[in-house]
Amino acid sequence: MTKLQVRAFLYQLGSFAIFFISFRYLVDRYTMLNGFWIPFTAFVIGTILAPKFQAVKTKDGEKLFMKWIFIKGIKEIG
Repeated sequence: MTKLQVRAFLYQLGSFAIFFISFRYLVDRYTMLNGFWIPFTAFVIGTILAPKFQAVKTKDGEKLFMKWIFIKGIKEIG
């Protein structure tokens, strides 16, 4: 794995973790779900809402891109 691929993986993991932990707390606190359904619901919401990062080799070198449901199109990072 290249340096940008590792960076993309860490960004992806970090953003998912933030969404997962936040929604796990919110689902547990404000819904009547219990047991397995709390982390499962938080996982689905986190997977859908977390931005997607990818390192791509272009003719100008390797670049990091992000796609997110709240941003139109694909955005180049750094």
